[in-house]
Amino acid sequence: QVHLVESGGGLVQPGGSLRLSCAASGDTSRLRAMGFYRQAPEKSREFVVSIGSDGFTHYAESVSGRFTISRDNAKNTVELQMNSLKVDDTAVYYCYANSPHTYWGQGTQVTVSA
Repeated sequence: QVHLVESGGGLVQPGGSLRLSCAASGDTSRLRAMGFYRQAPEKSREFVVSIGSDGFTHYAESVSGRFTISRDNAKNTVELQMNSLKVDDTAVYYCYANSPHTYWGQGTQVTVSA
């Protein structure tokens, strides 16, 4: 079992920045990819970004160039730096980890509004 705890959501104006963190605990010996999905109201959950244990990253086109993910394998944490936020980025952001089963965090709300 892997337990994921997220932090860092909140309210920000368009053009602003937020940083999300996700910490994994439990059986972390087989952690593979980690990353984030998001779900906006009345929409399906969508992929945002992933990072492998080797540091390889993959971004959704909608966030590429604005979001940056980093990972600390020693601490089993990932951080998502979100810049130039848009109203369309408003969603609940869910951390996930493959180990090899997929585990999910509880979600953290990100609201971008003037």
